[in-house]
Amino acid sequence: MISKEVIIGSNPLTLKEIESILFSKYKISLSDKALKTVSDSYQFLINFSKGKLIYGINTGFGPMAQYKIGEENLKKLQYNLIRSHCAGTGDLLTELDTKALMIARLNSLMLGYSGVHTDLVYLLMQLINKNIFPLVYQHGGVGASGDLVQLAHLALALIGEGQVKHKGSIINTDLLFKKEKLKALSIYKREGIAVLNGTSAMTGIGCINLIYSKKLLNWAIILSTLINEIAEAYDDHFSKELNQVKRHEGQNYVANKMRLLSQGSQLIKRRSDVLYNKQIDEHILIDKVQEYYSLRCVPQILGPIYETIIKAEEVIINEINSVNDNPIIDKKNKDVYHGGNFHGDYVALEMDKLKIAITKLSMLSERQLNYLLNDKLNQKLTPFLNLGTLGLNYGLQGMQFTATSTVAESQTLSMPNYIHSIPNNNDNQDIVSMGTNGSLLTRKVIENAFEVLAIHTIAVMQAIDVIDCSKKLSPKGLSIYKSFRKVCSKTIEDKPLSSSIGTAIIFLKESNLTDI
Repeated sequence: MISKEVIIGSNPLTLKEIESILFSKYKISLSDKALKTVSDSYQFLINFSKGKLIYGINTGFGPMAQYKIGEENLKKLQYNLIRSHCAGTGDLLTELDTKALMIARLNSLMLGYSGVHTDLVYLLMQLINKNIFPLVYQHGGVGASGDLVQLAHLALALIGEGQVKHKGSIINTDLLFKKEKLKALSIYKREGIAVLNGTSAMTGIGCINLIYSKKLLNWAIILSTLINEIAEAYDDHFSKELNQVKRHEGQNYVANKMRLLSQGSQLIKRRSDVLYNKQIDEHILIDKVQEYYSLRCVPQILGPIYETIIKAEEVIINEINSVNDNPIIDKKNKDVYHGGNFHGDYVALEMDKLKIAITKLSMLSERQLNYLLNDKLNQKLTPFLNLGTLGLNYGLQGMQFTATSTVAESQTLSMPNYIHSIPNNNDNQDIVSMGTNGSLLTRKVIENAFEVLAIHTIAVMQAIDVIDCSKKLSPKGLSIYKSFRKVCSKTIEDKPLSSSIGTAIIFLKESNLTDI
């Protein structure tokens, strides 16, 4: 029997492990070896800090660090930090986002460079396993001293205050802790600042963005291959021979995927069979010699998107397995180091790149959709893929407006966020990353892309029905067509289509086709 558990602290976390916790209900446990490291770090800090002035332990925070705090107020200092920074506004993070945030914070703390008591990591583990979600707001973080505001709302729940969400209901934290027999965190030394100082909100959300981006890319390749089958396109534009002379990993990955997906198709044509091995007498050819770019240049368009996702994964996974606290409690070198490991530039830049890439993916999808709906372009399908009576019925005409407007919104949202630093905090934070904003804006672009690809999927399947070519599809194409038709029927008589789009979104998101 396969263990449905991920051990935090034993090895660096992978994206697949994070996905298992978030989407497959895997539980987490804590590595005994890592727990000892956490405990040793805490004990080292207790001894090392005696008689010393150390930022965030016996000083104020940020620009208030010039103020020394008396021994009698050290614990109150940590509580004040947590409560004062619970200033988030706007919509709440989703439960999924909040869970990812907690996983990211726990994994960083388990590296043993934060000098925290093991009570903190145990409680975080319990909240994650019990699906208890602190109320964390979208607005507030500038991603410089970490995601201070978002993580303050996490810390507030850990000390038993504020409210949490559990099993769909919002409840006072102290009441739920009592019901679940959980002990609220007591501050020992620097647990407050250790929770707040980190990139865990932007990184956790970034992990979910990556998981969904991989699904989107996989579907974009599938739909692009199916539309080439529907168009009875030539196969040389995704051939190994053509693509291998361009030395880009992503392009060759996409072309290979298209070859695998189209194997066994009775619709894809070989150029040599049609144009090279027989005499062509016509002066004006009815069939196109080359397809439109949105069909022919798929490897070149989706290739860099693949590479962007792979690079973003490398950076985000490095970040989630990094120490992003300040200061760093280094037992091995018997010192405490001050710096800026909480700065979120790495995540912020990758999220901007990912956002631009996914917008371009949705632009390709919209152009392929337009090809299917415009009979003057495809010259083989009914206008708007109408299976009813032309003029009386309207087929999928209405959905195109939605796809077009949604892509336009994503284009606007794709303005880089990484360069939008605004100094704040008495100019202590004079240059910031805006990493959490970046992750959230990327999330919006990803959600938009799912809407566009859902409409695109409906159109591709409808086009297969219009020309009744399902039996000529490749075996993989036919399998996908049949799977989709089990949840979403073709449109003949006019009907509201919003529910069909919603069904298609769920189909795309819950598929298990991601293999990059």
